[in-house]
Amino acid sequence: MTGDTSPVLAARAASRRFGDQTALQPTTLEIREAEVVALLGPNGAGKSTLLALLAGSLTPTSGAVERREGMRIGWTPQRPAHYGRLSPRENLELFAELEGESDPPAAAGRLLAQFELPDSARPSARLSVGNRQRLNLAISLLGNPDVLLLDEPTAALDPPQRRKLWQTAVLHKQRGGAVVFATQNHEELEGHADRVLVLLEGVLAFDGPLEEYERTELARTLV
Repeated sequence: MTGDTSPVLAARAASRRFGDQTALQPTTLEIREAEVVALLGPNGAGKSTLLALLAGSLTPTSGAVERREGMRIGWTPQRPAHYGRLSPRENLELFAELEGESDPPAAAGRLLAQFELPDSARPSARLSVGNRQRLNLAISLLGNPDVLLLDEPTAALDPPQRRKLWQTAVLHKQRGGAVVFATQNHEELEGHADRVLVLLEGVLAFDGPLEEYERTELARTLV
């Protein structure tokens, strides 16, 4: 990473509507190098919408999302983000090529081992829910991303895989990368998050350090 103090990613009064429903009110925030940010809120609060806007998967209805020039994003949505007819290796090799990896087969092999994914011809659509989520996570690491955007990444993972995910996040931060993860599990904040964002009914209700969040009424009511 560059050591640049400017944000790698920022929302500037970014909002999103779906028909007559506002999923995200105008929201302003910045993501910087070497920080892990937890995004909290109940179901329907706008967490997935905000992450999709930051990832570029959705376009803001108003406002803007700014990305530092040359910045790369690794995006793990809740839904499968791979081709169901392809095997895990075939998916990884395909996305490795698209992300400009110098040796796609080697990159695929490394991530299959890291995430303990089956290296067989079985289509990805027939994998377990947990394995499909692990494949999503593996794909997000291709291309040496500067920012990882993870939408409830541990929801379908067993405890050992959760530990491996957090180890990956720590290494990414140590290398100067940023991580933003959505969660409804307060236990995932301690030891992982530097900063907390809270969305309530599409409104950014809190943005600050974990220590400050833990002293708020929100920390008690969202448990």
